[in-house]
Amino acid sequence: MNILDKAKVYVENLFKDKLSSVYFYHNFIHTTSAVNKAEEIIKHSDISEADREKVILAIWFHDVGFTDCNAEGHEKRSAEIMKEFLQKENYPQAYIDDVYQLILSTEKCYQPKNLSEKIIKDADFSHFASPTYHDISEALRKEWELTGGTCFSNEEWDKLNVDFLKNKHRYFTNYAQENWEPLKMKNVKKIEKKLNKEDKQNKDDSDKKDSKSDRSVDTLFRVTLNNHTRLSDIADSKANILLSVNAIIISVCLSVLVPKLDTPKNVHLIIPTFLLLLSSVLTIVFAILSTKPNVTKTHFTQEDVAKRKVNLLFFGNFHQMLFDDFHSAMRDLLKDRDYIYDSMIKDLYFLGKVLDRKYKLLSTTYTIFMAGIIISVLAFAYAFLTL
Repeated sequence: MNILDKAKVYVENLFKDKLSSVYFYHNFIHTTSAVNKAEEIIKHSDISEADREKVILAIWFHDVGFTDCNAEGHEKRSAEIMKEFLQKENYPQAYIDDVYQLILSTEKCYQPKNLSEKIIKDADFSHFASPTYHDISEALRKEWELTGGTCFSNEEWDKLNVDFLKNKHRYFTNYAQENWEPLKMKNVKKIEKKLNKEDKQNKDDSDKKDSKSDRSVDTLFRVTLNNHTRLSDIADSKANILLSVNAIIISVCLSVLVPKLDTPKNVHLIIPTFLLLLSSVLTIVFAILSTKPNVTKTHFTQEDVAKRKVNLLFFGNFHQMLFDDFHSAMRDLLKDRDYIYDSMIKDLYFLGKVLDRKYKLLSTTYTIFMAGIIISVLAFAYAFLTL
């Protein structure tokens, strides 16, 4: 495993174990997106492979400081965590210093001095040109509300975004200026159009408070459900990797090793081969279990629907209903906001239960795979030494 893969695994585990759930924006999803955008810029830039590695390393670590401190000074804390990681990997101090400086260059007001710093700055703010900028912006808004107590009305937030995007931010690399700047300005125009169309009529304080609360709750559900879905995709991707690797191992064993075991001179290889096959089969079984759909089939009555005991947002509940009954129940649901929130809470809870089971099985799968490979290699070595 190369240093970038090690960094990815390290950062993913660090966010999973230590990052507070209130960080809707500064999390592993944002970090992964920034890495992908940096790779996109690098493909269109004249940069050495050594500098590319330093840039990608810096981006993987640039927000890990949020795991044990707030926004203030997180860049320095992120750099310190990176430093500890690379020192354990026995990297030279000069290399560590370069990556350290790249992380510090992600400070909001810092002006980049070289191409590497320009790439990491642009990648960190690449979401300004994203078609989903509104949702990403709302995630950051919610994070600020929960971590710093800073609350904005819709109008205040939109004006703050327009001012920052137009007057305080700019892209530095040629690629970002040519390809992302026009997309960023489209997002600015969307916000300005929204501001121009907003009703200027004053509302009483209670109405404003209720509206703001509803929007915050809507954003909370949308971002959290989206994050849960992405985590599920990540788990399935990891399981698929293990399935492919172990399928290849089994195929090689059956075609190369097993046919040779019936000769007396290869008797010593029977047990190591069996151990390798056994570990691969167990790994495949647990990987399949982690990705296997677990759909609950619930039987209920119209009285259960009337008493709101049924989650109409989950297909495992409503797929047995007649269309007319489902249509009627959904219209009742849409009329009652509390009923909607109750259904979304149930959906979020059970999705979390599924993720818990999936990641526990995936953790067991990796443990089996790692232990099986180690034991098999040791068994083969012992078999040859005692031959």
